[in-house]
Amino acid sequence: MTTAPHLFQPVDLGGLRLKNRLVLAPMTRARAGQQRIPNSLMAEYYRQRAGAGLVITEATTISPQGNGWNESPGIYTDAMVEGWKETVAAIHAEGGSVFMQLWHCGRASHPSFHGGQPHVAPSAIKLQAEYIHTPKGKEPHVAPRALETGEIADIVADYRHAAQRARDAGFDGVEVHAANGYLLDTFLQSKTNHREDRYGGSVENRYRLLDEVVTAISSVYPKERIGVRLSPNGVFNDMGSPDYREQFTYVAKQLNQHRLGYLHVMDGLAFGFHGLGEPMDLAEFRRWFDGVLMGNCGYNRETAESAIAAGLADMIAIGRPFISNPDLVERYRHDWPLNPDADVADWYSPVGAKGYTDFPTYR
Repeated sequence: MTTAPHLFQPVDLGGLRLKNRLVLAPMTRARAGQQRIPNSLMAEYYRQRAGAGLVITEATTISPQGNGWNESPGIYTDAMVEGWKETVAAIHAEGGSVFMQLWHCGRASHPSFHGGQPHVAPSAIKLQAEYIHTPKGKEPHVAPRALETGEIADIVADYRHAAQRARDAGFDGVEVHAANGYLLDTFLQSKTNHREDRYGGSVENRYRLLDEVVTAISSVYPKERIGVRLSPNGVFNDMGSPDYREQFTYVAKQLNQHRLGYLHVMDGLAFGFHGLGEPMDLAEFRRWFDGVLMGNCGYNRETAESAIAAGLADMIAIGRPFISNPDLVERYRHDWPLNPDADVADWYSPVGAKGYTDFPTYR
């Protein structure tokens, strides 16, 4: 008998009957090749982990402008759609459900990804980090170009087109990546958004782009098949704003009015904490969002079970343990030991099956 009974209860998500409350968290794994087209190796990776109640794909760029990570996949060409169909079919064949995470890297990109042209962001503020991995190797970060107001409608349209292509590929839903210092997160946060137009200044204006993106995507998927990911505590990609609590409280309240499928909150501090006040926890978001709430970052079986049993979360996304344990759900269910942690050098490297699909299931 499992010692974590709440984790293995089914849950309804937008009409999908999910078999448990464990989620394969989106993790960039850089196996799509230089053309960014999903392939059979990726399909096998996701098939192996389809025991999760919900699979969320690695971040998938919505347009060439959104690229900023070597050999990550996209969803903006017909070939990409065809490539993703194999992954979707593999997950569905295992009785799983899958959402695509939609991504625009924004200021966390580099001109080397864009033929030497500047990458874009809400404001021309350089990401303060030592270097970025580009197609040319390690390069220093440079300041992005601030988007013109008239360009923003095109980005909203790119999100809608990406959602349509995800639907064409068979995905059950989509997650909007508005976390971790990528484009939508940098619009939300005062540290990175110094705009003086209707997309900057107040908490309401900084939220505007995310609201427009969710509204546009809801013309493709019903809102109960749309999730949004936030990282209110995060420092990844040089983030953290003094007014984070005011901003993310407002965002949660507004997203609640959209009646989304779920809100995915990186409440854990395993990626670092900006330390600008007390961390925002799931209990705080539970006050403002009454739909399915998903926790993430640093959870294990015991803490995931505890969060769900206490009513703080409805689902918990697990990342790194899923890398080296494709059968993590069954290991959690039966209290089986976990494989040794994967070699960090293989996590994000385009090295084929090694450190990707070669981990054993429990014997």
